[in-house]
Amino acid sequence: MAMFHDGNRMLQYRYKGRAVADKIIDMVEASEINDDFKAFIEACPFFFLATSAHDNTDCSFKGGDPGFVRVTAPDTLIFPDYDGNRMYKSLGNLSVNPNVGLLFMSFGAEEGQGALFLRVRINGKATLHDQHEALGSYPGVNRIVEVKVEHVYPNCPRYIPQMTMVAPSRHVPKAGSDQPTPAWKEIPPIAELLAKE
Repeated sequence: MAMFHDGNRMLQYRYKGRAVADKIIDMVEASEINDDFKAFIEACPFFFLATSAHDNTDCSFKGGDPGFVRVTAPDTLIFPDYDGNRMYKSLGNLSVNPNVGLLFMSFGAEEGQGALFLRVRINGKATLHDQHEALGSYPGVNRIVEVKVEHVYPNCPRYIPQMTMVAPSRHVPKAGSDQPTPAWKEIPPIAELLAKE
């Protein structure tokens, strides 16, 4: 998969960005996850997942305990699909179009405060696995998504606000404990449907 398509190139020419875009990619883009990227990704308690199929485009928040995204090989990562709202927007899209974009961010530091980078983008192809060797290692997981990496690169940290996480989500599955029920599942028409499952 090429880093730039005709639309990117058209705007790079129009706004005199081609030389800078090419130089940045030459300097930072890779097709494998190095040790620094791996440490950053596996320390993140969330990321954003972009998918699309036909006219349907979706960006979804994915969260868990740090380490819920695992780099299993230099060109591969996995993450769990936990209980959700049954719409399968992201998974439905990737079942039709495997191209995905993942954005990992850190809000706890500012550029120049010892942070190597604060944002990492990964583009690749995703597959959904109902059977996977990692299923047993994630409490509360339904299935595993595996991403074969095509492009990985740090991204400019400018405009990232500095924020502090107050607490992890109480809904992240834990071994040996039940998850609290989210409020939307208690709305009567939805609760009735879920009771029939």
